[in-house]
Amino acid sequence: MKPKIIKEKEIDGKKVYVCHGDITELDVEAIVNPANEKLKHIGGLAGVIVKKGGKIIQEESDKIGYCEVGKAVVTTGGNLKAKYIIHTVGPKWGEGNEEEKLKNAVISSLKEGENLKIKSIAIPAVSTGIFGFPKELATKIIVDIVKNFLEKEAKNISEVFLCDIDEKTSQYFENYI
Repeated sequence: MKPKIIKEKEIDGKKVYVCHGDITELDVEAIVNPANEKLKHIGGLAGVIVKKGGKIIQEESDKIGYCEVGKAVVTTGGNLKAKYIIHTVGPKWGEGNEEEKLKNAVISSLKEGENLKIKSIAIPAVSTGIFGFPKELATKIIVDIVKNFLEKEAKNISEVFLCDIDEKTSQYFENYI
């Protein structure tokens, strides 16, 4: 499902778009992938990214081998429009200190984007799928981190797309932006 922009907001001269639809269809330089620590992209959004982007994404991830919770690593985007995939590992709900770990995962992703000198990045609701993080809380945390980053740290990133295939999750993004 091609993403539809449902809200747009300017923050410190930069744009944040809230979208509902398939994040892999966005015309952005990087997509954030909610990955697992072993970087095995089997199900959920990670599986879709590899299916649409090609096995090169999994092959590059296998070479990296591991990413700890709250951190991020980068591969190419394969056949996707996005040049890069920023794989971040968010927390599993119930493992402890989840809010801080989610904040770190999103910050790590944005910092990787800055290091790549990209202008546009798409971020889904990290950890809200099989990791079970409550969607409303996660979207609020993600929006707060994005706003703060754009106001205080972003030098290259000028467009952030908060995008999810789940309509309710997109509405939560819309409510908090």
